[in-house]
Amino acid sequence: DTYRLPRGATESDIVAAMVEGFRTVFDEDRRRRAAELGLSVRDVVTLASLIEEETAVPEERPLVSAVFHNRLKIGMKLDCDPTVIYGLALLGPFEGRLRTKDLRTDTPYNTYLHAGLPPGPICSPGRAALEAALDPADADFLYFVSRNDGSHEFTRTLADHSRAVRKYQRPSGR
Repeated sequence: DTYRLPRGATESDIVAAMVEGFRTVFDEDRRRRAAELGLSVRDVVTLASLIEEETAVPEERPLVSAVFHNRLKIGMKLDCDPTVIYGLALLGPFEGRLRTKDLRTDTPYNTYLHAGLPPGPICSPGRAALEAALDPADADFLYFVSRNDGSHEFTRTLADHSRAVRKYQRPSGR
């Protein structure tokens, strides 16, 4: 979001503006929806942060949300690359290219190693990602892979996902 702050605003002023903006967006209807889904406000913000980092394509947000909701429902790990990157960045500078060995680095945020949502948000999600977290697409997808053009291929089975990975991802030490 964009905040209008006076010159010389303090950290406290900035945080207060961000919290007030969040409270305006995350109103009582959204709190009610979160409760219907069995999610806390923190869970929704955390889930929305994953959606925010996974795709910049507006129409894909509900699909990414569906994948994560479906995986959470069946106890499947989220396998979300941005959570690994976030955890690595907490340990020190991140090189910018995710490798197989990185997926095995144990941080509390690594959703390849730890089931469920990470302990907190990995970014500050926007309104659209929050809405997607609360209103996932009605789809039974369990997987998605980047097409390397900003969009993703969504699939239901591991076999279909593996085919999509072979189609869109070239070997890169990963």
